Amino acid sequence: MPVPAYPEFPTNVPTHPLLVVDYDLIKKGDKEEIDVLWKAATTLGFWYMKNHGAEEDVNGMFDMGAETMELPLEEKMKYEQGNEGSSFGYKYAGANAVNADGEPDKNEFINIAKDDALAWPKQARRSYPSTVNNRMENTIIPFVKKSVEINNTILGVFNAKLGLPEGTLEKLHSWEEYSGSEARTIKAPKNLPAGRQALGAHTDFGSLSFLHNRLGGLQVLPPGVDEWQYVKPMPGHAICNVGDALALLSGGILHSNIHRVFPPPGAQAGFDRWSQVFFTRPGNSVVLRPLSDQSADIAEAVDKLTEEQRAAMNPGATALEWFNRRLKNQRLKNRKGPETWLASRGTEQGRV
Repeated sequence: MPVPAYPEFPTNVPTHPLLVVDYDLIKKGDKEEIDVLWKAATTLGFWYMKNHGAEEDVNGMFDMGAETMELPLEEKMKYEQGNEGSSFGYKYAGANAVNADGEPDKNEFINIAKDDALAWPKQARRSYPSTVNNRMENTIIPFVKKSVEINNTILGVFNAKLGLPEGTLEKLHSWEEYSGSEARTIKAPKNLPAGRQALGAHTDFGSLSFLHNRLGGLQVLPPGVDEWQYVKPMPGHAICNVGDALALLSGGILHSNIHRVFPPPGAQAGFDRWSQVFFTRPGNSVVLRPLSDQSADIAEAVDKLTEEQRAAMNPGATALEWFNRRLKNQRLKNRKGPETWLASRGTEQGRV
């Protein structure tokens, strides 16, 4: 399917420039490029990535998402995630809250577990609509494998920079162990009212996010800044960011920054907003805590934290428990009050 022609991103809205990382150079071990990646990951926690080689796979995933969303709601609901903390499957519009008041979201998702893609044609975690199964071999598996390869390369860079024993982070994100890692295709409807959030302010659950947008809408709140700023989509560039799990494992050296999604600005608001992302998350059994016993750099960083900050770095949860808690508490059917929303947020919930 041809890529649609969209209006230009407007020039009259506040935007935040991101550092650009060249994946080709990262793979080659280029020291200067690795330093750019490290700077991005330890400051804002977001960066653009070019030359990632996944563009064709991403376009196929958008086509799969469009085919899935066109299915009758009754058919899609056979594969709904449910309210028990599982992310895999279909999420209907209105299932989740976007703020502490319990305002329902307008997004539809189809989430495909990394474990199901790698186990195909066997079923590892759950079943999916026919539109997913029909594209598993030629679209979804290539996208998942490419995304895992890219994020594992980044994890390897971080592993070395943090002074961890070789392969430590990769082992915590192994292909073999079940995890919350997943491919997600998101449809946000066009012409949402101005100022209405499409996705509430949060930090990401996992370790790394590999995001592809054609329209604007993503906003970040940089450290020390009070004004939300758009991240402008750039053709051929993914938007990557650090999630909570890496922030915790690194003792706060790697930064998981708060972000949200609003309707696209300007003339772009008149189009459905599609997003494609791959979330890399630790194995389900991994305990989220600073790896101070394996890295002098992480131990030094933790020593500089306040007692309250150190406690926050040790949530006393596995990756699975952390993931399930946050998922359950953003579902409206589990809502008890504003405290439910707060329990679904991440490491920076105090800033929300």
